[in-house]
Amino acid sequence: MALTALPDSRTEPDGSAVIRVLTYNVRSLRDDEDALARVVRACAPDVVLVQEAPRFFRWRKHAARLAAKSDLVVLGGGAPAAGPLLLCSLRVAVERTRDVLLPLTPGQHRRGFATAVVRVGGARFGVLSCHLSLRGDERYAQAGMLLDELAALDVPHAVAGGDINERPGGRSFSRLAAALQDCRAVRPWGGEHTWTPADPYQRIDAVFATRGVEVLGCGVPAGLPGVAEADLRAATDHLPVLAALRVPAAA
Repeated sequence: MALTALPDSRTEPDGSAVIRVLTYNVRSLRDDEDALARVVRACAPDVVLVQEAPRFFRWRKHAARLAAKSDLVVLGGGAPAAGPLLLCSLRVAVERTRDVLLPLTPGQHRRGFATAVVRVGGARFGVLSCHLSLRGDERYAQAGMLLDELAALDVPHAVAGGDINERPGGRSFSRLAAALQDCRAVRPWGGEHTWTPADPYQRIDAVFATRGVEVLGCGVPAGLPGVAEADLRAATDHLPVLAALRVPAAA
């Protein structure tokens, strides 16, 4: 069954911007890259918060190819952010980008954030892509670092998202949801669970927004016109989360 429509991207007469933000763990493009690109294109995002982007040999070429197949451009991140990557449409004007490496815990994967400050219409806002640790104590600390990084962007509004590696109600997820809007919880749309595509049973990927950003809908775009179930299963080992948000115009 087709989903009710999310609002299309647009700029309002008052300068505020309706944007589509997609978060997606792409598992280093080890699966069906063409299916992945078809899903991204069908979601028509303004910004894509990618996790597990290629980080090693020719990673820039791989990131650029995914962007081109998805009708987007590379905004920032990738190997310098230890995996998180930002893609965007040509609607987005880039003010600045910053890649952040987090402290390394011996025996664990290196983690980081890909961040940017952008403008769409009259709206100015920050974006952050994250992939938090599998280890609970490290993940909780990284959730705090994420909030610190959003504050350091020094913008009135921001959107963060990624693979939280934890369900709602967990300590780290709750830490983020206490400070930010959990967009799926605010205005559910589409599917809920993001892992695994073959048998989704838990929500571990999410989009968050600062207070003042209006959430118009958020969830897994299963059933969205143009998004085939076969492509969702073939693209990677997570399901994407798509959010439609209204960001107020900058003062």
